[in-house]
Amino acid sequence: MPTARAMVLPDAEVVAALKRGDDAAFAELVDAYSPGLMRMAQMFVRDRAVAEEVVQETWLAVLRGIDRFEGRSSLKTWIFRILINTAKTRARREGRSIPFSAVAHDDEPSVDPDRFLGPDGRFPGGWMLGPSEWQTPEDELLQGETRDAILEAIDRLPDTQRAVITMRDVEGFPPEEVTAALGISDGNQRVLLHRARSKVRAAIEAHLGAIEPNKFALEPS
Repeated sequence: MPTARAMVLPDAEVVAALKRGDDAAFAELVDAYSPGLMRMAQMFVRDRAVAEEVVQETWLAVLRGIDRFEGRSSLKTWIFRILINTAKTRARREGRSIPFSAVAHDDEPSVDPDRFLGPDGRFPGGWMLGPSEWQTPEDELLQGETRDAILEAIDRLPDTQRAVITMRDVEGFPPEEVTAALGISDGNQRVLLHRARSKVRAAIEAHLGAIEPNKFALEPS
């Protein structure tokens, strides 16, 4: 399952290249961010074909508006804001809207926070339990089948939770950019992210078979 990758060049160089009509720079930007834009678009419109149109409209808007980009946010944030506004417009046109509220029901599945390492652990927030044959560094968690399982778990979340966790944990946006882009309060953002992370953790625990103490993570730092 494709995900966005980071741009190699700093924003200033990419923007300058786009302003002078550098097709190669634009193609690299499209390759880097289109997977994430597509994932976000599909949270607002149900049909994949419409989501693809939203992404295409976003890139056209980027080209048309790049001369007005002032660098008050990152280039990536600016592009995602264009995508979200475009997707919201299409959703309203189709009579569909997503209420980004932080309604949390007591019966929602979640993972007890006591089952994760505290802030003083070797890997804060890591699993207290782990699979019997998995003793590798945390960065290996994001490789291969496990990464696919994480993305699939995210895809099963309600739209509101999926949007927040995608922007925060997949795309790496800071909280203030998420609240501004989605038009929600910081409190809503935090509740939605907590619920989303809890459900994804539960799914990954099941995927990894986390049944024994995670000895690697419990070792002194």
